[in-house]
Amino acid sequence: MSADLSELFESNRLWAAATEARDAGFFTRLLAQQTPQYLWIGCADSRVPANEILGLLPGDVFVHRNVANVVVHSDLNALSVMQFAIDMLKVRHIMVVGHYGCGGVIAALKELRIGLADNWIRHVQDVRNKHRPWLDGLADDDARLKALCELNVLEQALNVCETTVVQDAWARDQSVVIHGWVYGLHNGLLEDLKMTAADAAGARAAYEQALAALYARHATTG
Repeated sequence: MSADLSELFESNRLWAAATEARDAGFFTRLLAQQTPQYLWIGCADSRVPANEILGLLPGDVFVHRNVANVVVHSDLNALSVMQFAIDMLKVRHIMVVGHYGCGGVIAALKELRIGLADNWIRHVQDVRNKHRPWLDGLADDDARLKALCELNVLEQALNVCETTVVQDAWARDQSVVIHGWVYGLHNGLLEDLKMTAADAAGARAAYEQALAALYARHATTG
């Protein structure tokens, strides 16, 4: 690999040419288009590209990513993305999407020290600690890791519901639905964890129902 990464620029030129040849006028149309219906809040893992997973084109989905798809009420970056998506782009769906085998979740589960990110991953450790008695009762670390990836999605989706941005949207009767999903690196498929909330009154109940279903599912498989 070159020091100036010229091979990436060449790859970009080839991609742009192939895209335009396949769909004439693609970039001209894209220039005038940003009307996504979806905001994806996902992990920064390079193996989890939102547009490709959903089979959508650029401009169809607004994306925010960080380590372990965490939503913290003091994170002005995430809150700004949500406010822009809701207030300006008028997205109708916000999907919090975790993935199995997440490195941040592994670090939180096993209390691995990896550096500055330890402070960020502490939020996932809080999820682990909240559910620790139940997690400790699972069969092995693989089962605990899978369960914690899912639990983290539910907790972060609930956090989205409780942000002032979403609460304000719901208060003015703007249609915004929050979803909790998980992605399988092993098969490329998304799984709906059934954490779906469309208003403030139903958010906590949606979380509780999704949590009960998660517990029951792992009791059956583990």
